[in-house]
Amino acid sequence: MNDERIRQERTTLGIEFGSTRIKACLVGESGQTLATGSSSWESELLDGVWTYSLEAVREGLAAAYADLAAQVVKVHGIHLRVVGAIGVSAMMHGYLALDSAGELLAPFRTWRNTTTTQAAARLTEELRQNIPLRWSVAHHYQAILDAEPHVPRVHTLTTLAGYVHHLLTGTHVLGIGDASGMFPIDPDTADYDAEMLDRFDQLTAGPDSGRPLSQLLPPVASAGMQAGFLTPEGAQLLDATGALEPGIMFCPPEGDAGTGMVASNAVRARTGNVSVGTSIFAMLVLEDSLRSTRGEIDIVATPDAKLVAMVHCNNGASELGAWAGVFGEFLTRLGYTPDADEVFQAMLSGALEAEASQNGLLAYNLLAAEPIIGVTQGRPMIVRTPGTPLSLAGFARAQLLGVFAALSVGMAVLAEEGVTVDRFFAHGGLLRTGGVAQRALAAALGTPVSVMKDASEGGAWGIAVLARYARAVATGSAASRGLPDWLDEEAFAGSEAETVEPSEVEIADYAEFLGRWLTGLPVELAAGEILEERK
Repeated sequence: MNDERIRQERTTLGIEFGSTRIKACLVGESGQTLATGSSSWESELLDGVWTYSLEAVREGLAAAYADLAAQVVKVHGIHLRVVGAIGVSAMMHGYLALDSAGELLAPFRTWRNTTTTQAAARLTEELRQNIPLRWSVAHHYQAILDAEPHVPRVHTLTTLAGYVHHLLTGTHVLGIGDASGMFPIDPDTADYDAEMLDRFDQLTAGPDSGRPLSQLLPPVASAGMQAGFLTPEGAQLLDATGALEPGIMFCPPEGDAGTGMVASNAVRARTGNVSVGTSIFAMLVLEDSLRSTRGEIDIVATPDAKLVAMVHCNNGASELGAWAGVFGEFLTRLGYTPDADEVFQAMLSGALEAEASQNGLLAYNLLAAEPIIGVTQGRPMIVRTPGTPLSLAGFARAQLLGVFAALSVGMAVLAEEGVTVDRFFAHGGLLRTGGVAQRALAAALGTPVSVMKDASEGGAWGIAVLARYARAVATGSAASRGLPDWLDEEAFAGSEAETVEPSEVEIADYAEFLGRWLTGLPVELAAGEILEERK
């Protein structure tokens, strides 16, 4: 059927580059999802660097949009020509260094790379704020310390979202949430911390260090600002058919953490959210700064410049997903064609039942390094005592609870700092498993966890909502409302949420599991050392 919301430009388009999928989401005035599209991609480990090629970025962008446009034709009978506004989101952090012509100077280094130990430690000491291994400034400083030959030629540093935004608009800019994963933000100025920039420039002064960092970082924009318009070249890149018209407004590009906060309506102080995907992280919007610098906690920002305590874990549901793939392959060989969600449901359905509790079975989901628990080389593994029976329920339980183990360590640190939240929301595809993953997460956090009805759309929906907010501000319909109030009154008015409150028994059960998981961690460390030696 024809949909007048699409014809009248009352929609917004969100595009997000996740770890394994690039997703496009067309959203209507009331936040309803009108159409989606996606394409798959995978990171590569090339010469010890986790990366994606920029060709894959362009191809995946076009493929995801083409998939969405085809669904718009199929469902609404309309060829998409124009939308009200567009937003781009992507994985935060990492290192994208461009020369003055916009050409890549070194392979794109994603958030998963942890080769910046020396730089991160020195910067944390000098700036007196925790600088995680994956932050852009840590990668840049490490390149300076290693005297990488490209450093003097760097003209622009950006993130994946910023790079794609520039491809489509010709404008270098970053949303403040994404920018806060490049360099520390001053919430009073809603910009990079000027004093820390001066310290960095003093630390790196020299003929081989290139331009000052303040000249390399993209300008910062907060939620509600305009951040460029779709160029003819950008329109052709996005839609090879030529149907999409240039001139569409963009909101600032944001990182997946910021769009996750929006997608779960957790941008107000004392709210928190958890994103469950290839990585897993919790975001807690702060009322005040932390009392001390903690290596387990990142300080980032909401899309409207409030400070956020972030517990980031490099490893999330990937290993669990790999095992689901094995079970799916087994079913295929038996002649079935299972849906991926059905496989997850069957695999996890008994994971939290009493008979699944097998104390001699542990699973470690560590594909990559996990700094928060001191693991420098990830080795996914399962450990079982000989007397422990191996059942599907017990196996699934160990895998599922292991997904949240490192997160629990970071959350304990925040509790020590006196950080509290009024509500926790979660989002991510794993949460579609009939409430099983949601129950496990609630037990791990020791607090109620809510999932919004649009949580499965995640960051693509969140950045589309931010694009809608920018358009509302531009047209005056936001009526000077800040982002938290606008989300409550517009995007989430009447939204439904399913809340799970953990019992004392579930909390105690998870705490017992976590104790055994941490006790067994030396086995994981030893596996990394031994397997590394035998390469």
